[in-house]
Amino acid sequence: MESGQCLKFLRPYLFQLPHPRAAVYARFYSVSKRDPVKATSSYCPRLKNVSGSRNLHSSALEKLEEFNSDTPKRITVENRVQKLRDYNALHYPRLGSRPNRMSIPSFREKYQDITTEPASEEVTLEGRIMSVRRGGSKLAFFSIVSGYQQVQVMISLNQLSEPRPDTQQFREALHPFLRGDIVSIKGTAMRTHAGELTLRASELPALLSPGLAPLPEELTNQETMVLNRHVDLLVNRRTSDTFRLRSHIIRSMRDFFHEKDFLEVQTPILADYASGAAARPFLTSATELPEKELALRIAPELWLKRLVVGGNDRVFEIGSSFRNEGIDTTHNPEFTMCEFYSAYSNLADLISMTEDLITRLIKHADRLIHSQFQSLETPKIKLPEGSWKQVEFIPALEEILDIKFPDLSEPDVLPRLIELLDSRANIKQGPELTPAKLLDELAGQFLEGSSYEQPLFIIHHPACMAPLSKSFICPKTGQLVSARAELFIEGREIANMYEEENDPFEQRRKFEQQLESQKNKLAAHEEGPLEVDESYVQALEYGLPPTGGWGCGVDRLIMLLTGATRIGDVLSFGNLRNVASIRQAAKDA
Repeated sequence: MESGQCLKFLRPYLFQLPHPRAAVYARFYSVSKRDPVKATSSYCPRLKNVSGSRNLHSSALEKLEEFNSDTPKRITVENRVQKLRDYNALHYPRLGSRPNRMSIPSFREKYQDITTEPASEEVTLEGRIMSVRRGGSKLAFFSIVSGYQQVQVMISLNQLSEPRPDTQQFREALHPFLRGDIVSIKGTAMRTHAGELTLRASELPALLSPGLAPLPEELTNQETMVLNRHVDLLVNRRTSDTFRLRSHIIRSMRDFFHEKDFLEVQTPILADYASGAAARPFLTSATELPEKELALRIAPELWLKRLVVGGNDRVFEIGSSFRNEGIDTTHNPEFTMCEFYSAYSNLADLISMTEDLITRLIKHADRLIHSQFQSLETPKIKLPEGSWKQVEFIPALEEILDIKFPDLSEPDVLPRLIELLDSRANIKQGPELTPAKLLDELAGQFLEGSSYEQPLFIIHHPACMAPLSKSFICPKTGQLVSARAELFIEGREIANMYEEENDPFEQRRKFEQQLESQKNKLAAHEEGPLEVDESYVQALEYGLPPTGGWGCGVDRLIMLLTGATRIGDVLSFGNLRNVASIRQAAKDA
């Protein structure tokens, strides 16, 4: 028999390697082909010659990239389960008493100065195995991770406490351990001759939770990553760093508001009407209120202003809002909003607070990325030394377009605007077009682009674009404009702020005007039916102090600070389309 045929007979898996999802036999031999840590050469000089016949995990499975094989994933899992049963290792034990238990970050901090002489005290570490390297029958190395940090573990038969297993028992005890398993290991800290901090095991590792499904070495397909976010987090450091930075940024935002004596609150998500923005809501019902149609909130704004009426001068909320709209790189139907309302604050106060907050967050993100989250790129945002650039909405557009706007508060202004603009702007016409939408399109085409050079505030929008804002006659143009500002950075809207309308009569008029402009337009279908929110108008009758309101899309802010190009990359489980596909993807696996 030819040598090749002989090998094929003895080790068929070397010639008919299954796809990573059906690793079967090869999955069980998960020894990395990489050279063992050179630091351990004094303990086993032959480590570099680890037998290639047991290196299948690296050679055949290192491209264990996607989970899209024709072979069902269950075959892989079932084979792994059978192997664990064969070795009596399929257990999920409760945690008992663990004297001197220590987290890996604490271990690394405590023993960062240890020399090659092992520490005297024993400690217990727990974590997930990220690699297994074997050096013959008496030595193995694990790399385990927990608390976002990794440490090497050396398991040497000669270093185990008495009574020691024999060579066969030692080999069989370590045989079931694979990349992905969660273990507990007792030992002492030491440093190898090459300087690697290591836990020298004094007992055989305990398997706390075996990994049944194979953990890939890398994952790059975007769809696979988002549909298997738990795997993505284990394999890709950037994904983990993005979510951790998000948490730090939100904490810093909270700290900013708490330092300024704001009260954090939670307002209703379900109500019988969605208000506070022009958007189409999600509609639902409740068992206890079968006769009522309920809506998920599209913004917390009106609830928060009711709290200001109630004597809470400074309130803020960070929470989810829902808008039944499309999905793209910067929009998701479920998103996180931060809104605050500050009594006795005007537009200038709001702009100043925004500059302080965003500067703080950018600098905080920069520090964290340099010190902890090095897989991310630091924000390359040029922060001005003094006040940030401001442009007035109408004067800036009139100068750029070389036109003079008609009275934008007139009911017939839309056809006049379209005729006036002629070929100066690319405006998509249709039944859904309103004056507010047309003006917003113009700002997107001609004003927002300069925010790539430096942060930009666009101020004093036409009153029709901000029905909840106080308005006044602009001395430059004679137009009715709102006391409003929007912050743009690198072409993205980051924050929206305005002086709140606190006149109940004027607020009712604006609601009615908005309702009238929606009649006979497709916008009524897109944004849901409008109505005058009588309960809010009545709340204003008790007196809302002059108040500044502010809102920020947290997800877009995190995109800016992490360099993410898709909103799904900063959401724990991707956008709505991804979330709604997870269960089906599991069934298809």
